[in-house]
Amino acid sequence: MPADPHLPVAHLRPPRNWINDPNGLAFHDGHYHVCFQYNPYGPEHANMHWGHFRSPDLLTWEELPIALTPTPGGDDADGCFSGNAVSDGDRMVAFYSAFRTDNWAQPVTTAESRDNGLTWTPRGSLLIPDLPEGTTMYRDPYVWREGGRWRMLVGSALADGRAAALLYESTDLEQWHYRGPFLAQAPQPVAPGADTGLGWECPQYLHAQDGRGALIVSAWDPKLGPRRTVVYSGREEEGRFLAGAPAPLDHGPDFYAPALLPAPDGRWLLWGWSWEARDQQWVNAAGWAGLLTLPREVTLGEDGTVRQQPAKELLSLRDGRALTAAGETAGTAVLGTVDASFDLTARLQLHTPATAGGLRLVTSADGSEYLDIRIDPATGELVVDREHASLDPRAHGGTYRIPCSEAETASGAAIELRLVVDRSVAELYLPSGRTLTLRFYPTGASPWRIEARAPEEGHIGYTVAAWNLRPHTLRHETETSVQPALT
Repeated sequence: MPADPHLPVAHLRPPRNWINDPNGLAFHDGHYHVCFQYNPYGPEHANMHWGHFRSPDLLTWEELPIALTPTPGGDDADGCFSGNAVSDGDRMVAFYSAFRTDNWAQPVTTAESRDNGLTWTPRGSLLIPDLPEGTTMYRDPYVWREGGRWRMLVGSALADGRAAALLYESTDLEQWHYRGPFLAQAPQPVAPGADTGLGWECPQYLHAQDGRGALIVSAWDPKLGPRRTVVYSGREEEGRFLAGAPAPLDHGPDFYAPALLPAPDGRWLLWGWSWEARDQQWVNAAGWAGLLTLPREVTLGEDGTVRQQPAKELLSLRDGRALTAAGETAGTAVLGTVDASFDLTARLQLHTPATAGGLRLVTSADGSEYLDIRIDPATGELVVDREHASLDPRAHGGTYRIPCSEAETASGAAIELRLVVDRSVAELYLPSGRTLTLRFYPTGASPWRIEARAPEEGHIGYTVAAWNLRPHTLRHETETSVQPALT
């Protein structure tokens, strides 16, 4: 066990200090490059640098030296904030938000690497010094190549109350022409009690060959800060995105600022930031905060929905099978035990679905600490309940829902799911491509118990398999040989 049992072993993050948004995702020199917002000095949001990992296969990772560092007195003197990177011939170019506390905007600047990401040279000036009129927020460039030209989106808020993703185009990555808002929208409902935000951070654009696309934005509020991640499906016409209704990209409480990476085999990969769900006092004592989600494959369905599933490479992290169970119960069935990091698949069916039933991950010997995943037949949703997931009162609670439109739960149809747990993070995936990400902090030592629990009046059928996870291989920048992540 690590000194901190909540430190993940299969999710990317340094062994200590603060991280947030994934940045600088690119495939270059035969490696996937994943950068991220990083404070090298402590577990709080301050002193923003870009940390940097790379991998040839999404399984074996190497920590490279810090990629971007604020320049004293420069345009980024108070932080190298979010952006992305592209591979251009023998060089990588990072586009990022230059932050100064005396500037309301975070204008775009760049840095370049010609040694496969080991060192970076900042340009020393702003790439786009003059901002469009009527913007009240400006940050987080996303650059991609399409149709023989370079294109850029920048997150924004407009003086008329709309959030926007602003479009630029270039032939050489240096001279950029402003095309106007790619999409601008007033706040719209996206879920009960949630809307699309007054400003958009971290815009990302997934474009398909048939002209369809998906615009991913992170909803931001000037008073409340980061809120949630939203996706618009639609089609581009002449520099404008014709969007359908917005939808949550992830239905959990602890997912934000995802970033896309076009893989060389044609897949779109995505990482998100999963923030902490515990009090700051605990975070300070632990000495670390935040992690990146598992890499996800993102596709556009025929109906326009955005679908996510864990990258296929992650199947290689499955160790020996921890449990296999199939049957039916009218009460509680103990299915077996798992380690604190595991990958589980399940098929559940309520035979007389009057009330909720489902799975329980029990993390204490006396059964008082547990994470519940229940089918709600009245709404056709899965309910993920972390109210009892930690006996430590500094952990946050809450109950969260994810729609299961692929199954008519009221008529007793089966629900399928995949659940990946890595010590203090849970990622739930449904066949529809919907996801739910949350953090929880068990105090009980593994092995943990998996139970199937029937409704109060009725039966539940189950087919469940689980594999313990091997740690991914991670060589830290201060080390001299490849070593496994903390175990």
